[in-house]
Amino acid sequence: MPKLSDVISLLEELYPPRWAESWDAVGLVCGDPADEVRRVLFAVDPVQTVVEEAVEWGADLLVTHHPLYLRGTSSVAATGFKGRVVHTLIRSGIALHVAHTNADHAAPGVSDALAEAIGLKVTDPLVADPTDPDGRRGSGRIGELLEPLTLTAFAARVAAGLPATATGVRVSGDPQQPIRRVAVCGGAGDSFLEAARAAGVDAYVTADLRHHPASEAAATSPLALLDAAHWATEWPWLNLAARDLTAAADRHGWPLETRVSTRVTDPWTAHAPMPYDPAPLPSGPAPSTGPAAL
Repeated sequence: MPKLSDVISLLEELYPPRWAESWDAVGLVCGDPADEVRRVLFAVDPVQTVVEEAVEWGADLLVTHHPLYLRGTSSVAATGFKGRVVHTLIRSGIALHVAHTNADHAAPGVSDALAEAIGLKVTDPLVADPTDPDGRRGSGRIGELLEPLTLTAFAARVAAGLPATATGVRVSGDPQQPIRRVAVCGGAGDSFLEAARAAGVDAYVTADLRHHPASEAAATSPLALLDAAHWATEWPWLNLAARDLTAAADRHGWPLETRVSTRVTDPWTAHAPMPYDPAPLPSGPAPSTGPAAL
């Protein structure tokens, strides 16, 4: 059986900590490097429901994309939800390892998995890592569809390719606009909106787009925007990471079992549909929304 230190070494070969942003908190959060590891669970978020899944399955290591303590802490008391996570992990003998922006920058990484999930063939990074001599690593990816689709059809493909969430996929652009070349960024891609526009792609798929940058992009370029749930755009990476860790362990002859969590940890849990007509609202006094209007 490999030890935790052996498995962490494999993970850090795939996602070196030096590729992480300076503000990030990646690496081993809890766990004894001398412990043996048989089962590894992959998840996006280190939240209690995921930890309970790890306990139920008998995992020895939980690998998450999001950090547990991004800004540090002065307490791990079980009175808070993060402290409760740590206590549950330690009591159950489960280690926690984080691969965040180092997995974003890797090739293949988070955005490669997103591109694959929605039917794109990756051609380039969206923002290349200047330290990579091969020009493959970096933030986001640019890819192409085998055949162009209308924005409506492409949005349906994106929705079908990602795990379902309450909020679905928001779309900005002409429904009949042809889409062929697409930029993607798993997770919050608002800061790369200008890079996507400069790349001359037809559409940008990401999460957490803010109102004003999205509004400006819609007004100044034909760039279509598709905004999915943050969790959903990063979830495809879990299968890629599990596959690559298993392959690396196999090369050493280590019997490692991996599993991807399917528990939905997106914080938005419901959606209230409303009638929508893109035509301008009628002029005059605003309609009553009180009991008399019901």
